[in-house]
Formats: sequence, C-alpha cells, structure tokens
Amino acid sequence: MAAALVQGQGTRVGFYSRTCPPAESIVQKTVQSHFQSNPAIAPGLLRMHFHDCFVRGCDASILINGTSTEKTTVPNSLLNGYDVIDDAKTQLEAACPGVVSCADILALAARDSVVLTKGLRGKCLRDVEMGEFHWHLIYRLYNFSTTTANGADPSMDAKFVTQLQALCPSDGDGSKRIALDTGSPNRFDATFFTNLKNGRGVLESDQKLWTDASTRTFVQRFLGVRGLRGLNFNVEFGRSMVKMSNIGVKTGTEGEIRRVCTVIN
Repeated sequence: MAAALVQGQGTRVGFYSRTCPPAESIVQKTVQSHFQSNPAIAPGLLRMHFHDCFVRGCDASILINGTSTEKTTVPNSLLNGYDVIDDAKTQLEAACPGVVSCADILALAARDSVVLTKGLRGKCLRDVEMGEFHWHLIYRLYNFSTTTANGADPSMDAKFVTQLQALCPSDGDGSKRIALDTGSPNRFDATFFTNLKNGRGVLESDQKLWTDASTRTFVQRFLGVRGLRGLNFNVEFGRSMVKMSNIGVKTGTEGEIRRVCTVIN
C-alpha cells in the first residue's frame, strides 16, 4: 500500500505535505501507540475503513454518533478503533486546525495498521468475536454432515477439526475469540491461502474459495502453483485498497472538515 490513497480523483500521496506536513506522521505514531497495547486495533481499523467506503463512499460517515447512524447498524456493531481516530484527530486539530479530514485520517490509519503487521506499505490480523459466528461454526463442526463420524464438514482437515472442537465445544457460550488465520494471526501475509489448501479455513465461506472451482485458481495463483501466472498477495491487496479508498471521495468544496469526527460541524 505504498501508493495507496493515491491515484483517484483529487487524491495523491503527500496530499498534506504543504498544508499540514506532520499529518501522516501524527496518524502513524498514534496507530502505533494504540497497536502496542492492543494489536487487535490493526484489523479493526482496516475493517472500519472497508465498512465506511462500501456504504456511502469513503466519507468517514461511519464515525458519526447518533441513534440512527451507520455506527449503530448491526453490521457495524462490532467495529473497533474509534478511539484511535479520535486520538489522531485531536492531535491533528492542535497541529493544523481545520485541515485534515476524518476520512483521510481513517484511510491513513488503515494503511498504517497493515504496515504494523508487516505488510507492504501500501490481510492482516483476522479474528472474530465468536458471538456473531458461533452457531455457524458449531454447525460446521458438529452438525454439517452425516457422512463423517463427528458430524464435521468433510472438507476440513481432521486434526484441525479436533483443535477447533477443543476450543469451541458444542455446549460453549460463544464468548471465545479465535483467529481466522491460524498460521500467522499477527502477521500480514499469504498464510491464509495455504490454510485453505490444507483444509484449515475456519469459516465455510473462506474454505469455499478453495473448494469452489470458480475461485480456486485465484488461491492457487497466490500460492504460486506451477503452470499458473503467479500473483503477489501484498501487491494485489494494495491495488485493491487504492481502488476502494477512492470510492465516493469528496474533494474540493464537497463535504466539510469536521472539528470532531463523531459529529457534523
């Protein structure tokens, strides 16, 4: 993502180099500070940026408080990282009042979270609070099939099933957290795809990327399977983030620079 947040309408690398030179450094240091005490901030910020861009464009509307705002909807109920954005905004307003937009802070924070998990500056920690997916996983582990002795999804690696069943008993309360990338949960890399090849995808929807013929080729290309044109996951991810980060971006006189990201001026 070295060139992310960059090449769309009115967006470019170093956008604040003249109007607020320390902007990117302030955001980076803020994210790093929070990450050191809570690594889960990294996927939280990346996910928040995604949720923001795919509703009304990348306008930081996901940050606005209220009883009927994006923040209060069910899909956004488990987002985290709001305190990071608020912290960065407070510092930026002190350094450069009314200059740096909340949307840009969120985009920069998402980029920096990937860097902190050893991605190219430019998949990251992936974990899920089991409450939301608890029953889907329990079904997959215990009631998916009548052809396997333990009822588990036959596409799963047998040893992996045993590990997950130990972590998630059928009578569990769904309060545990489990990494969706069991190979390197704290690092931005392509291990997730290796897991799929080995039948170690935690979610059925993830595993289908390998079992479905229409998507398996893409997984194989990320894995460098001989005979297929290879893909570099970090490079492709960066390109995708650039494209997403330019969805519905407000430029020029559109929108406003909020003094506080949680409320409209």
